[in-house]
Amino acid sequence: MNSPRSVPDVAEQTTFPESTGTPGALPAGPPGGPGPAAEERPDKPDAAVVRDALGVGVAVGLSGFAFGVTSAGSGLSLLQTCVLSLLVFTGASQFALVGALAAGGNPYTAAAGAFFLGIRNAFYGLRLSQLLDLPRAVRPFAAHWVIDESTAVTLPQPTRRAARIGFTVTGLTLYVLWNLTTLVGALGAEALGDTDAWGLDAASPAVFLALLAPMLRSTVERVTAALAVVLALTLLPVLPAGVPVLLSALAAPVVLFLMGRAKGSSGGAGGGGDQGRGDSGGHGNRESRGADDDREDYGADEDRRADENRGNVAERKKRGERSV
Repeated sequence: MNSPRSVPDVAEQTTFPESTGTPGALPAGPPGGPGPAAEERPDKPDAAVVRDALGVGVAVGLSGFAFGVTSAGSGLSLLQTCVLSLLVFTGASQFALVGALAAGGNPYTAAAGAFFLGIRNAFYGLRLSQLLDLPRAVRPFAAHWVIDESTAVTLPQPTRRAARIGFTVTGLTLYVLWNLTTLVGALGAEALGDTDAWGLDAASPAVFLALLAPMLRSTVERVTAALAVVLALTLLPVLPAGVPVLLSALAAPVVLFLMGRAKGSSGGAGGGGDQGRGDSGGHGNRESRGADDDREDYGADEDRRADENRGNVAERKKRGERSV
């Protein structure tokens, strides 16, 4: 019987596995076996991570001008506009809220739509919590920075250190700039005029698409993304703001379902072929066993005839001896 393991041994086995290469490298797959990628991703200098994170934070943070102007135009006060950016801090939900209010929608309905649109950040947090492995005391504050851009910068990083740097720099830069530009936009709404002329409203989706495109490596991922775009564009004219984005997530289960059916049909055809081969093999085995039985019967007959011949010879010898 094995001796019971001590508590430290169990704790060591339940810790987040580290790569055998660069210290702090993220594991390529689940514990206990190699991941889908055999080779480790090369380490990335901290300066490169900071540069990429600053580029995303600055580009998207400037679009806070558009939100400040839109929010002021929808009837929200300067305080309400700034509080939204400080406490909500998720651009899509904020734009959905002020857009619905500007269109004359019910405030409660607008808030509900913004809330459901922001639920996606909770799913981001499930992945990032394992990737960053932050101390418990820091997690509530870090959760406020879990948004599209910080997630897109963090996920491709090759090590936990690089992931933490990318997440922190992106979140901090974007949070500061977003709130500052929101304030400036709300104050100078009349001076800025139409934000479409500045093109600031397109900055956030453009940056997000630029970050997303390199991550679509397989055909399944590209097909899923294309179907999601088609669903969103199709539903956009007929559904309230934000709802088409949520429904476009149905592209993933649809693609997985179709893939499962395709594999099932191909597997069934292969199984039919195997069954046919099994039937033919079974028929051949039965024929072989029949031939073996025939050979055994023939051998038994030969043995009996040989015994009879030996008996006849012995009897003739006895007769000859008696005659002599």
